[in-house]
Amino acid sequence: MDDRKWMRIALEEAESAMQEAEVPVGAVIVKDDAVISHAHNLCAFRKDPTAHAEMLVLKEAYQKLGSLQDCTLYVTLEPCAMCVGAMLHMRLPRLVYGAFDPACGCCGSRVDLGDHWFESSIETTGGILEEDASAILKGFFSSVRKK
Repeated sequence: MDDRKWMRIALEEAESAMQEAEVPVGAVIVKDDAVISHAHNLCAFRKDPTAHAEMLVLKEAYQKLGSLQDCTLYVTLEPCAMCVGAMLHMRLPRLVYGAFDPACGCCGSRVDLGDHWFESSIETTGGILEEDASAILKGFFSSVRKK
């Protein structure tokens, strides 16, 4: 798998989120070298704190496939506890993320919930196109603080 290729699609989703004044996090689920679902944060638009990019792509992919076996989730920011919990319940086997989240990241930064804590585990790779993912987030929060 070309992790950088798929992460670029997630970064495009993050850019879309930023243009919509959402925290710029994008995600894509891939199976058999094809995009199954893609989304970006919609928490502000939906007035729903659970509308993280990861949650949206997981739900859509699960509805389409009925199983996330053999899928990979690409997301621009290290997932939080809620999103990792959903991944574990849906038995997602593989996660790739861009920027680390030392404040809330639950895939190695704060804790690693996907690593054998529960009945299943998630193979996780972090730091893919990290500089690009971090730059989008820093740019967004810098512009928000100026307002």
